[in-house]
Amino acid sequence: MANIKMFKLLGVLLALMLIVLAIMPIIRHEPLTNNVIATAIILILIAVAYFVILYNPSWAKAVFFFEGIIICVSGYMIVDYPYNLELALVGLIIIAIAILAYLQKLPPSILKWFYR
Repeated sequence: MANIKMFKLLGVLLALMLIVLAIMPIIRHEPLTNNVIATAIILILIAVAYFVILYNPSWAKAVFFFEGIIICVSGYMIVDYPYNLELALVGLIIIAIAILAYLQKLPPSILKWFYR
């Protein structure tokens, strides 16, 4: 039977795995391109967001909004042309979901993830 401690432990492991994936290009001495830097920024900030949401679930909406801003801005500013628009669009969608969650305009099946 899974319990809350197990889910928190799995969340911590996932966050640590994201941080390791973000720094792997530096450890392997790969060339640091704009795409690598943007990916590392996004992965590390998502890992930090997991830590925050795990230990303070009431911040889920704010952290989701912050992640959307980071993905949108870093994707648009750092990544090359065709992909920067895709990341900017994904970031804007995440921001819109966070705003709709604040306003409680999402379907109840999605809204339950923001209000625990």
